[in-house]
Amino acid sequence: MLIRRRIFLIIGLSVGMAALVILNISIGSSSIAIHDILRVLFTGEGDGHNSMIIKDIRLPMALMAVVVGASLGISGCELQTILRNPIASPYTLGISAAASFGAAMGLILNANVLKSLKVPETLAVTVNAFIFALMVAVAIYIFSRQRQINKTAIILFGVALNFLFNSLTMVLQYIADENQLQSLIFWNFGSLLKTTWSKFFIVALVLVICFLVLFKNAWKLTAMTLDDTKARSIGVDTAKVRRMVIFVSSLLAAVSVCFVGTIGFVGLIAPHIARQLVGEDQRFFMPLSGLLGAFVMCLAFVISKLIIRGVILPIGLVTSIIGIPFFIAIIFSKKMRSM
Repeated sequence: MLIRRRIFLIIGLSVGMAALVILNISIGSSSIAIHDILRVLFTGEGDGHNSMIIKDIRLPMALMAVVVGASLGISGCELQTILRNPIASPYTLGISAAASFGAAMGLILNANVLKSLKVPETLAVTVNAFIFALMVAVAIYIFSRQRQINKTAIILFGVALNFLFNSLTMVLQYIADENQLQSLIFWNFGSLLKTTWSKFFIVALVLVICFLVLFKNAWKLTAMTLDDTKARSIGVDTAKVRRMVIFVSSLLAAVSVCFVGTIGFVGLIAPHIARQLVGEDQRFFMPLSGLLGAFVMCLAFVISKLIIRGVILPIGLVTSIIGIPFFIAIIFSKKMRSM
């Protein structure tokens, strides 16, 4: 009965997310009727420019919201699981801050980390953001391999990296001219407006591969919610699982952030809500965290179009506004439980 209820919950959330995707396609500078959207999606034909607007502009953005939200939700879910801390997420561990610094190098210094590979200038910012996000992931991974390093030390190390890269980004902001500063601020706000089909497919492919790797180890990840001694007693190599999850979760976050900019709090609030609904069983906790992350991103994208008529606000701003009350609630709930 419990399993059936959880399955119905996942199905219901999937239907709600699909409805938000359709709503996102409908809302824009010019509204498109739902029946017109469905006709274009199922037949490929539409009135006027509707077919081009839907297939080439709005559909990729709506689907990118889904895969980025799911990636951040799953990433936050697994980081919270292995570190046993509800405030662990790609945002709080410094991965997003490192990506911002990489983007700042491209936008302000015109620097290309992979200059020797002749990366096109149009991709320099994206590549820089990805490389620096991955560097932080590798740094956390290497740090976690040291002997006698516990989960609290890993979190503190991530927080230290967060402050470091935020400080370095502020240095670049200080020397930037007005146009460069505006471009960097817009990138840091997070936006889906530059989404293309190729970017979507890259994020979607990484999401599918990482999800399959994590889901294959679902029982081990569920065991990781126990203390390390109990997990090892049932055959789980806790150090190996923790390193694997740090790398895979960081890869999910790095690929997402490098294409859409800084998106805060999705990887924090989605797992927290999922845990309240289905508990720690990774067979349901992980997929539900991904679905809730996608749902939050889609909802935030809808809100970003409705606040100011004719203007699409950066989605990172909206997710932060939604996420801050949840973050405060998590802090106070932990405080109350400790009293």
